[in-house]
Amino acid sequence: MKSCLVVDDSRVIRKVARRMLEEIGFAVDEAGDGEEAMARCEAAMPECILLDWNMPVMNGLEFLKALRESPGGDAPVVVFCTTENDLDHIQAALEAGASEYIMKPFDREILEAKLASVGVL
Repeated sequence: MKSCLVVDDSRVIRKVARRMLEEIGFAVDEAGDGEEAMARCEAAMPECILLDWNMPVMNGLEFLKALRESPGGDAPVVVFCTTENDLDHIQAALEAGASEYIMKPFDREILEAKLASVGVL
């Protein structure tokens, strides 16, 4: 079973994303900020990370940069899932190592399509 880490400071978003991901066959773990997500990745690197941008402690972009520099951190597919939709944010995310970008709100169809496009489905 493929693993996915959902990183978002909103408990509601984490729960909704968890339900969608479990329905399509992922084992899901959650983190409420980038620092917690780094600890989860150090314990067990997931195959996929669904990542919010705006979070306390360590935001999504800071987390992504730290992840990509860590041992094994080049492996996970990272899909930003955020309300930040301007070209500068998207470009910064892709340059930092994101694989794809999903705008909130999203549904299962959009999530599945993005995960399929990056090869995790």
